[in-house]
Amino acid sequence: MKKIYLLAILAMAGFAVQAQSADIGLKGGLNLATWSNNGSGAAYQNRLGFNGGLYAKIFATPQLSIQPAVVYSSQGTKYTVGSQEHNLKLNYVNIPVMLQANVGGGLYAEAGPQLGFLIGTADKVGDIETDYFTTNDFKKNDVSVGVGLGYAGTSGFGVNARYNFGLTNINNVGTNKIKNNVLQVGLTMRLSGNSGRRY
Repeated sequence: MKKIYLLAILAMAGFAVQAQSADIGLKGGLNLATWSNNGSGAAYQNRLGFNGGLYAKIFATPQLSIQPAVVYSSQGTKYTVGSQEHNLKLNYVNIPVMLQANVGGGLYAEAGPQLGFLIGTADKVGDIETDYFTTNDFKKNDVSVGVGLGYAGTSGFGVNARYNFGLTNINNVGTNKIKNNVLQVGLTMRLSGNSGRRY
């Protein structure tokens, strides 16, 4: 796990050092996460979680920017065995790199890849850990692609909505294909950089 955090820190430091014109800030919000249909007939429901981390918005031109980030993300799904509903939490450290088209008035559209590192799991019925699924049941790395929309205000605050489509089959023990799908809605707060929008 220490290697994952070190990689994340080095990635952000590298982007910041190379950036000639960058904003640095915090982001956080809610996740609505589930798994894709794997053909097994199992019914997976949405699970509410949260995300939070650090981003850098690097301007290539006033209309085009790249936004790498390091984000903790609580994902997973809900499923039912018998009459018991399980709340399965998959904790990731994600590194998305979004290409953003700044369309004017603070609005932007974005798309790009994301690399995720699984750092822990919890599978509970109510407050009781079941160990029905454990960390060993899942692959350590996850690749997805995100698409979204956002607004960056001149005050430094903004809003963002993004959907991450999982590309990796995260199942480590069986033949069923399981992929993470996560809707993220949240707020951003610029800590340093330009005091107003560049677009």
